[in-house]
Amino acid sequence: MSQIGPGFLSLPPRSVKPRAEGLTHVLDKGLSYVALESLLQTAGDHIDFVKLGWGTAYVTDGVKAKVALCKANGIRMCPGGTLLEICDHQGRIEDYVRWLQRLGLTHVEVSNGAFGMETTRKRELIRRLSQDFTVLSECGSKNPRVDVVADDWVEEMTGDLEAGASILIAEARESGTVGLYTPTGEVRTELVEAIVGNLPAAKVIFEAPRKDQQAWFVRRLGAVANLGNIPADEVVALETLRLGLRSDTLDLLPEDGPHACLPEPAAAPTPVPLGHLGTAHAHP
Repeated sequence: MSQIGPGFLSLPPRSVKPRAEGLTHVLDKGLSYVALESLLQTAGDHIDFVKLGWGTAYVTDGVKAKVALCKANGIRMCPGGTLLEICDHQGRIEDYVRWLQRLGLTHVEVSNGAFGMETTRKRELIRRLSQDFTVLSECGSKNPRVDVVADDWVEEMTGDLEAGASILIAEARESGTVGLYTPTGEVRTELVEAIVGNLPAAKVIFEAPRKDQQAWFVRRLGAVANLGNIPADEVVALETLRLGLRSDTLDLLPEDGPHACLPEPAAAPTPVPLGHLGTAHAHP
């Protein structure tokens, strides 16, 4: 733990990087190097993962430099699972692996929600890629017409961990209207409870692109909730939700508690007007 802000408020506990829980996973839809640098200057301490959404890494200049920038700031970067699915669909997985290595990427996402890849093939890819990368495995279809069955998600996630995945991602897409959520964005509470009841919550990143969804997970799991697909311009806002500094989560603030405030800087001496230096004053 470390001091948050000026330090005079009692706030929920919040770990510092490298974090094992309370992860913030940000969606990069094509940020320039300069935009990413600006984001990290403002919110870098709050970001644990940057995901190069879907196939954006394939058509974005400067990805290698962005990877290096994230690494220098203690942030892990990985491409989206849709790009891997396309590569597998076209028989280009080994080309994909070599390209990721040239970019300096150490994390990769494996998903099966775009093409409906068979689970057996997904596990083969997890086993293959975990030899060279840290694997994030995403569960859930991107098709809103596919039935969401909690037991099926738990079974798939459990098998993905056994195959070598280090982190699980629960699907919601950028819109927050599939997978974990209904088409109108409400949380499928039965699905979430099945996941947290059968799997280690610290291993699961719940995609939550909308503020109401983020607030729901923070209220259910606390500041340690792992949340993903966070828009780049919402990182600081999410951190305030975690810490009870926004009206949606004010009741999570502790009544009181220990806090350490940085000492006030010493006051600068009042300058003496130049005309008065060395002047003797006579009194009548």
